[in-house]
Amino acid sequence: MNIVIVGGGFGGVKAALELAKDAKNRVLLISDKPDFQYYPALFSTATGHSHLQSWVPLDQIFGEVENVEVRLDTITKINPELHEVQGMSGEKYGYDKCVLALGSVTTFFGIKGLDTFAYGIKSADEIKRLKRHLYTEVARDHEMDKHYVVIGAGPTGTELAAALGTYLEHLRQHYGLKKHSIKIDLIEAAPRVLPRMSESSSRRVLTRLKALGVDVQTGRRVEREDKSALLVDGQPIHTQTVIWTSGVANNPFFKDNAQHFKLAPNGRVLVDKHMRVNRDLYVIGDNAVTKYGGLAQTALHDARYVADDIKRREHGRKTKVYKPVQPAVVVPVGRDWAVFEWHGIKFGGRLGALVRSLADWTGYHDILPFGQALGIWRADRIVEDDYFEAAKPGEL
Repeated sequence: MNIVIVGGGFGGVKAALELAKDAKNRVLLISDKPDFQYYPALFSTATGHSHLQSWVPLDQIFGEVENVEVRLDTITKINPELHEVQGMSGEKYGYDKCVLALGSVTTFFGIKGLDTFAYGIKSADEIKRLKRHLYTEVARDHEMDKHYVVIGAGPTGTELAAALGTYLEHLRQHYGLKKHSIKIDLIEAAPRVLPRMSESSSRRVLTRLKALGVDVQTGRRVEREDKSALLVDGQPIHTQTVIWTSGVANNPFFKDNAQHFKLAPNGRVLVDKHMRVNRDLYVIGDNAVTKYGGLAQTALHDARYVADDIKRREHGRKTKVYKPVQPAVVVPVGRDWAVFEWHGIKFGGRLGALVRSLADWTGYHDILPFGQALGIWRADRIVEDDYFEAAKPGEL
C-alpha cells in the first residue's frame, strides 16, 4: 500500500514508524523541515541547554527503516478525488492512504508590532534570533535589558519564564558584567497561570514562579509593541526583549484547501469517528478536532490509532472507534521542580521533575531506538556555550 504522511512532528513520525512495521506498506513522509522537533524541550534549548534534546534529524530516525522515504517539501494543495497532494516544489505525490499531521503555527492575534519586534522559541531560527539578541546586549553593549517580558502563561511561557533568570545570570558571569538589577515579567490574558490546569496546580506554580523572582501579571491585555516598549492595558513597559509564547492556529494549509474539509470555528478539521475526512484521508494531532488536541501525547495516540485503523481495514478486520485519552500534564518550573496533574492526581516539586524526566525519556524512545533515545535524553544536563559573535548595530 502506498501511504503518504504529511508532517514531521510527533503525529507524522509516529504514524510512519507504526505503518512501516508492515513490510508491504511503502511510506512517504513529507516534511518542510529536515528535523523532528521535540517541542517540550524548546524552552530548555532557548535557555542555554543542548540543542540535541530539541531536534533529531529525520534521516537519523528513519535511517534503518527500509520502507520509509523522507522527502523535504511543503505541501500546498490536495486533490482527494485524484488521491494526490502537491508540494511547493511542483511535484505531485499520489497515495492510497494519506495522513495529514502538519501541526499548528504561531498567531499574534493581530496585535500590532509583535510580528516585527517580539522574539519566539518555537523553531531553531527563532531560538537563534533570541540568543543572538541576548548575547549582543552583554557582549557588545556590556549591559542587560532591565526588563524581560514573556507573554503567555501556558506551559511554554511558564517554563521559559522560570528558566530565564538562571540563563541570564549565566550570561552575565560569562561576560564578566557587574550584577544588574533586572525584572522578568510573565503576562497572561487569562485570570491565572496555566489556565488549562486545575486552580490548585495554578496556585502552586504561581508560588513557585514568585520564589524564582518572576513577576506574574494575569488578566492583562497586550495591545501593541514597538522597538522600545510593550503596551499592556494602556501602560507602557519599557523593554527590548519581549518573548511571545502564546497563540497557535491551525496550519493554513487547511484554510487554503477549505473546499475539501469541514472546519470548526477554531480552524481545525472535523473528522469522523475514525479520524477520517473520507475513506482514504486521515487528519490527526493539532489539525483535528479532538478532546485533547494540541498536546504531543494526543498526537502520538492519534498516530497509533490511525496506523491500527489502516491495518485493520487492509486485512478486513473489524475497526475500532477512536477514543480520546486524557494525557498527563507535567510542567517544569525551574530546575528540578515540576507540577504534575492527571485524573485528579496532583503534585509538584522534585517528584514532579522526576516524572517529567521519565516522560521525556518515553517521548524520545517513542521515535528512536534505545541507545539513541538515551543519549538525547541525557543531553538536557548539557549547557552549551554556543555564544554568537555580537551583532553589529542594525543587524537585529
